[in-house]
Amino acid sequence: METSFFLIIMRRKRDQQTIKPSSSYSSSFSHLLPTFCICLVFFSQVVLGLNYTIFKPAVSTLRLARIQRHLDDINKPPIKTIESLDGDIIDCVHKRKQPALDHPLLKNHKIQRVPPKRPRLRAERKEELMRSFFNNKKTINESDTDDGENHKEKGRAWQTWHRRGENCPKGTVPIRRSSVADVLRAKSLYHFGKKQTISKSSKSVASTLNVNHNQHNVDPPDVVSGNGHEHAIAYTGTEQELYGARATINVWDPAIEVVNEFSLSQIWVLSGSFDSDLNSIEAGWQVSPELYGDSRPRLFTYWTSDAYQATGCYNLLCSGFVQTNSKIAIGAAISPVSSFAGNQYDITVLIWKDPKLGNWWLGIGENTLVGYWPAELFTHLADHATMVEWGGEVVNTRWNGEHTKTQMGSGHFAESGFGQSGYFRNLQVVDSDNSLSTAENILTLAENTNCYNIKSSYSSEWGTHFYFGGPGKNPQCQ
Repeated sequence: METSFFLIIMRRKRDQQTIKPSSSYSSSFSHLLPTFCICLVFFSQVVLGLNYTIFKPAVSTLRLARIQRHLDDINKPPIKTIESLDGDIIDCVHKRKQPALDHPLLKNHKIQRVPPKRPRLRAERKEELMRSFFNNKKTINESDTDDGENHKEKGRAWQTWHRRGENCPKGTVPIRRSSVADVLRAKSLYHFGKKQTISKSSKSVASTLNVNHNQHNVDPPDVVSGNGHEHAIAYTGTEQELYGARATINVWDPAIEVVNEFSLSQIWVLSGSFDSDLNSIEAGWQVSPELYGDSRPRLFTYWTSDAYQATGCYNLLCSGFVQTNSKIAIGAAISPVSSFAGNQYDITVLIWKDPKLGNWWLGIGENTLVGYWPAELFTHLADHATMVEWGGEVVNTRWNGEHTKTQMGSGHFAESGFGQSGYFRNLQVVDSDNSLSTAENILTLAENTNCYNIKSSYSSEWGTHFYFGGPGKNPQCQ
């Protein structure tokens, strides 16, 4: 179906009655009832041509009221609203009114006004310190003044909502507005914006594959074989004190077979036990029809402080992440994207801990700061990370009893190489002195290399890097 919007196709039965709005609802909710309460009695849902149909029963007015109250909490009153060409609504919200500050641990939090220094490569760091010493003056990090405008670099993907030429005013942050339809695609209101809770009995991929580690190596706690999640990742192979990670990732629009599956490419920064109290900070790009209502790749973030049980969420769909940038909307579509044997577009993602205040910052591109996860949100990550992972993940629901055709990366295996496979290049970690160093001695894992795989390498230009991906179902992957 050729459309740039999430579509809901209504099918009414002759003997079904229309749900009427109650007079007790607020005016802000009542105007939505003709659209949602009446139309959602019985419908089939089609998301950008996906071969997947959901038949929903009648949605009660009580449930819609609960949904609307939740949306009122996360959709803050905007100073300005921008309608993106892809159908997204971007609300420009005063930075002091953003959802993050509703978190009970952040009631007295003051937004960090002085940006932290971005980590530098060790050679750059030495040069900067020498220059600072001899000039006896403060050195200025490029990121201190950049607000996203300089991200228009050749070969760099960017966001669709910028195409109208409109920006959010200074002092506001752009937030993608959530709708009733967004929530109704989720399993429940509780599950909206959250990853599936993974069973504590699930085994790590490392143990599933019988990977031989010595006593100093650790299994990647965020990679499990349960719940249909499949991966092709690289990770730091020894437990160590880490303060962040960086990589450049090319952006694709992998095909998704079923609406409640997804495909993503991201960085994980981890600490703690996956069984109970894992702390995880994540960022990258993602295609998730269930979450966004379409099949476009989107910039996303995620965090949890209790192994995905109760805390954290995607993007700004709960309180926690503090946004400081007025030009980047987390959850907004990225455009253009890479094409097979054609132009390649990538984004550079950096997550690191501010040495002074302890907040974990997100950087995009070479000079752009997006915002931060306050240190108050975490237990283990309040100190440092012990592992970093880079790579791809998909959900395989096996909805028809066979492996999904949902693609990872470009949809082609790692062997296809540049211009045809997904890649992560210039893998780096942040050390305790806020220096970037090349990620060395990384390990790689994939549950089923007949479906998705990964091949790592090293070069002078790309440093530590890898190609990854796959088509999902094929004659060797059933």
